[in-house]
Amino acid sequence: MDRVLFTHKGTQFLQYDTNEHECSVNGHHQVDMQSTNQSSLTSTSRGSSESGEPSGDTKWASKLLKDCAKAISDKDSSKIHHLLWMLNELASPYGDCDQKLASYFLQALFCKATESGQRCYKTLISVAEKSHSFDSARKLILKFQEVSPWTTFGHVASNGAILEALEGESKVHIIDISNTLCTQWPTLLEAMATRNDETPRLKLTVVVTENMVRSVMKEIAQRMEKFARLMGVPFEFNVVTGLNRLGGITKEGLGVQEDEAVAVNCMGALRRVEVEERGAVIKMLSSLNPRVVTVVEEEADFSSPRNDFVKCFDESLRFYTLYFEMLEESFVPTSNERLMLERESARSMVRVLACDEDHQNGSFGGDCERREKGNQWSERLKENFTQFSFSDDCIDDVKALLKRYRAGWSLVQPQENDLGLYLTWKDEPIVWASAWKP
Repeated sequence: MDRVLFTHKGTQFLQYDTNEHECSVNGHHQVDMQSTNQSSLTSTSRGSSESGEPSGDTKWASKLLKDCAKAISDKDSSKIHHLLWMLNELASPYGDCDQKLASYFLQALFCKATESGQRCYKTLISVAEKSHSFDSARKLILKFQEVSPWTTFGHVASNGAILEALEGESKVHIIDISNTLCTQWPTLLEAMATRNDETPRLKLTVVVTENMVRSVMKEIAQRMEKFARLMGVPFEFNVVTGLNRLGGITKEGLGVQEDEAVAVNCMGALRRVEVEERGAVIKMLSSLNPRVVTVVEEEADFSSPRNDFVKCFDESLRFYTLYFEMLEESFVPTSNERLMLERESARSMVRVLACDEDHQNGSFGGDCERREKGNQWSERLKENFTQFSFSDDCIDDVKALLKRYRAGWSLVQPQENDLGLYLTWKDEPIVWASAWKP
């Protein structure tokens, strides 16, 4: 069983089991879910009173995590040591929502405090890649889409804008920059096949930078080609690989032809471009002269200046608290898919909060994780594009989609028409969808 040991000032604080993704203090594994539930009330009361929080407060994790982030920012080593120990005593990746948040943010905070973010992140990615397969990835994405509109909201909104922008075109080229393994496209192919005018020829180019996605593209290509034949849509499938980061995309590498009507689909893509490179990538996309560019991003701002760690941490905690609470209500407690989504978030936490110095020095490869909010993306996109409004039919389709899910989800259209659409969870905006044209 593989283990990665971390020490701080001679004390072994955390011990990561790279097969089970557990943490421990001084070599002792955290207690399991049953014993945690029994002991956490006493431990939480003790820990909360020590940190100045009322003992009856059930949201203990937020207080302790924020105090720890502040201590790291202030370089208060004794307080860091105390809070890391306390969090590790209370946290569990198999407990309630607070215990899970404490467990995964603890990992990121420890890596930040010990400057071990790059090493930990590479280990987490390596472990995830070893267990990754087409079947497991497909099952995870489809199950998530079954219980939550987190990704399907963007699919429906984007497909509606793409179909409208490409109406009447005979040769269509969609450039897909996303991480949902082409699950967006079967419904679009079906819609193209049933159009009143002649079925267009479709070329789909998928841009891939992650090894985990790259490893399953052959299987995806075969399934997409088979489905296109079934729908009677002339189809060509291309994959752009060899990129270590999305900032390396070029017009030539995408293989755009002059006689093609181009649509660019950015589903959670632009956040993976380094903040300093985003303007250049957006400008490159405009050089393709696309009929439409669809942009879907999660509503969070992780782009704070690198020296403002506390601000970035607070926003990360706000966003992932919403996300974990949504997962808790959407999945059964024993769901393996839920655990996989939480571990994926844990990797992002380490990437955002503990890997900045390595990346800034040019020693860290891979995609960025620095999300921005819809109004920030709008300002960037307006430099090269104008807003493409969603039609009433498209909005009706999104509303119909949300009715398939449990209560709590809603669609918000801001008064300002140039801010796209927002998916909200219990009145909190979480995903932003927009469409743009040159």
